[in-house]
Amino acid sequence: MKDQETPQDKNLLKCREQLYRMMISQLFYDGYHSVAVELTNLVRADPPCPPSDRLMNIFKQANQIEQSKESNLFDDLPCGLDLEFETEGSTLAPEPAAYETAYVTSHKQACRAGCFSGDGQLVATGSMDASIKILDVDRMLAKSAPEDMEPGREQHAHPVIRTLYDHTDEVSYLEFHPKDQILASGSRDHTVKLFDISKASVKKAHKVLSDCVPVRCIAFHPTGDYMAVGTEHNVLRMYDVHTAQCFVSAIPAQQHNSAITCVRYAVNAKVYATGSMDGSIKLWDGVSGRCINTFAQAHDGAEICSVVFTKNGKYLLSSGMDSLVKLWELSTSRCLIAYTGAGTTGKQEHQTQAIFNHTEDYVLFPDEATTSLCAWNSRNASRCHLMSLGHNGAVRHIVHSPTHSAFLTCSDDYRARFWVKRTTAH
Repeated sequence: MKDQETPQDKNLLKCREQLYRMMISQLFYDGYHSVAVELTNLVRADPPCPPSDRLMNIFKQANQIEQSKESNLFDDLPCGLDLEFETEGSTLAPEPAAYETAYVTSHKQACRAGCFSGDGQLVATGSMDASIKILDVDRMLAKSAPEDMEPGREQHAHPVIRTLYDHTDEVSYLEFHPKDQILASGSRDHTVKLFDISKASVKKAHKVLSDCVPVRCIAFHPTGDYMAVGTEHNVLRMYDVHTAQCFVSAIPAQQHNSAITCVRYAVNAKVYATGSMDGSIKLWDGVSGRCINTFAQAHDGAEICSVVFTKNGKYLLSSGMDSLVKLWELSTSRCLIAYTGAGTTGKQEHQTQAIFNHTEDYVLFPDEATTSLCAWNSRNASRCHLMSLGHNGAVRHIVHSPTHSAFLTCSDDYRARFWVKRTTAH
């Protein structure tokens, strides 16, 4: 009779598989790609292994184990993406291709900007027609599933709760204040405007930050006291939100050489990042405002489209006009992962963003030529299902809810689509 496999044998096999996966991940992390691929094929590692130095950390921890009673290597891991500890990449978050359109809103011209509030309850859209719409997420969901609504409330549930007309040119960027009920908008009319959205009657901004060139991007400091503003000029502006006083770096040599296309703060505000038409990404000290690192030719010289930090501040996700998406490890200034496959039918002509979903399990990037959504497992770069975004023009902005399985796409077809993964309750 053939010996039956015992639970102990199964555990040993599982441990061996885990060890091989960590070895492959360490080899990828250290740059030995051909060796890692060879070992992957030999042991038939599936799913793909992300670059990770988890094995080195376990080894270091083992060397120090005599100094403490037990190792706490796996205690209190930070939320979100952390390749230092994660090699399996299992996720409970729904794949982006499972989302569906819950609501569509239209402007009179191309829709170029969008954002979610920090609690995920509000959405704002901005257009070339200089208008801004603010929509209630719960009302959008109710409108698309009227059977869930309370009887008699249909007429009171219009999702658009504010329409703002205070710009004279294209609204290029939108962002909600991290703490207060304020919406900030950057525009090609050379201004940033702040709207107090707590008052239903408000149509005009209560504060205006004026510049001499078109505004391309804005980012609130996590405290909400300051705002970084990128324009057609090469020097980043830093505004005190309360006094409207403007600051710029005193070291000209540290600046970009062309217009600033994107700016984002890390969650802890210790650092912020900028991307530029000059093809470089710069990291800046959040207190002194000095440039602390530059990724020159980050996308082989192509214009930078977007930058976003992971929640733990260890990595930076970037996208470029080369249709590539890259994950940078900030401690080593290396590109750890390149997410490929977008732009196969033609390179980007316009800017769009690479973003994480709310759990950082997936990377999302709209493919301009096909108006479909490319998505990858953020840890191992394996491709997810392609999904048509249903727009009749290029998607010029995409943003994911910080709290739910929902995202917003803004397009040259004048429309913004609100996408959501519905939870089926029984």
